[in-house]
Amino acid sequence: MADIRLSKLHQLNGELTVPGDKSISHRTAMFAAIADGISTIKNYSSAIDCQSTLDCMRQLGTTIRREGQDIHVHGKGLRTLSEPDDILNCGNSGTTMRLLCGLLAGQNFSTVLTGDASLRRRPMDRIIKPLVNNGAEILGRQSNRLAPLFIRGKSLSDVIYELPVASSQVKSAVLLAGLYAAGSVQVTEPVASRDHTERMLAFCGVDIRRDGNIISLEKNRKLSARDFQIPGDISSAAFLIAMGLLVPGSHLRLKDVGINPTRTGLLTVLKNMGADLRIENERSVSNEPVGDILVQNAELRAVEIGGTLIPKLIDELPLIAVIATQAQGKTVVKDALELRIKESDRISAIVGELKKMGASIEETKDGFVVEGPTPLHSAVCNSYDDHRIAMALSVAAWIADGESTIKDADCVGISFPEFYNMVRNL
Repeated sequence: MADIRLSKLHQLNGELTVPGDKSISHRTAMFAAIADGISTIKNYSSAIDCQSTLDCMRQLGTTIRREGQDIHVHGKGLRTLSEPDDILNCGNSGTTMRLLCGLLAGQNFSTVLTGDASLRRRPMDRIIKPLVNNGAEILGRQSNRLAPLFIRGKSLSDVIYELPVASSQVKSAVLLAGLYAAGSVQVTEPVASRDHTERMLAFCGVDIRRDGNIISLEKNRKLSARDFQIPGDISSAAFLIAMGLLVPGSHLRLKDVGINPTRTGLLTVLKNMGADLRIENERSVSNEPVGDILVQNAELRAVEIGGTLIPKLIDELPLIAVIATQAQGKTVVKDALELRIKESDRISAIVGELKKMGASIEETKDGFVVEGPTPLHSAVCNSYDDHRIAMALSVAAWIADGESTIKDADCVGISFPEFYNMVRNL
């Protein structure tokens, strides 16, 4: 693994396009594979995680070919996946493993899913329980909690589930299993979580309905091939937005970024903090809202973050910790216990590393408290092989005095391989 040394930056100006959205890329690969016809995917994410999804779909019998920057997926219909001749390796991708659990639960063959050491430590029971309770057969280590997972595909009847906490991955897994169910399919969530799955199913011609927080699949569950244009990933853009806010004299335009309202919690929080943010050129692309985000350096104030906003910015919370070190007052993040079961314990990781850099930050059971503004200084920081921790700490290093080292920084390739080059080019 490679370390990187970073020093304070002075003024960032420019216009750039961020890579394709990870969450949407995973779904296009899976949905195109079970659609009727050839789908073309433009701006598919370059992230290693999304390559894992393509590799798994190929092993399940789908023909996938690249032509320049485009990916062509030869879908043969809902029930045409085939039994792989080897274990499916999801790499570091929790999204790949969790969504595949739903997709494979209703097949007429068996599969085994595994991943790297990090993924094999991450809990899968919140996906397994609702699927098993609806007739699926899934076995895993430690009382069906951990991968590797064995899935014996079987016929499903009704698929009905009420989520105890909002989770787009659980919701998506249940809906994917529901595509293969003979009876009713209904998912109820306590608050709205990422809705890329619902938008994409509707875009592909599936009869999907939403009534309040109840999502149901009607009789037509067949998917038709489509041409997909994947918007820029707002979770990747977030780190560049932070740089535009925190580096004095900066002005940035991030083009064609996905601004799905279930993903824009970061923008809401930053505006509440006094950020100078604007969205221009808003439009719909492949049933997803897209726009250009303009950001420039601004003085920030502290906020409190919790409740229904958390699912809309769960991936950005380590970055918010960094931003909060430069905001006036006490920033409080709560209701974010899920951060402890990501690629790392992100609460412990970001708090511990920012303390090394002089931040006034303390962890709580389900979040953290930051007092600011505080000048940051250089340090040797551990990424914990977690791409979002590495990028958040890189932002901190670029506004800190001295030269900092981020250990094992090449883990950013999991989600945003272009990250360091993009900042260098600015």
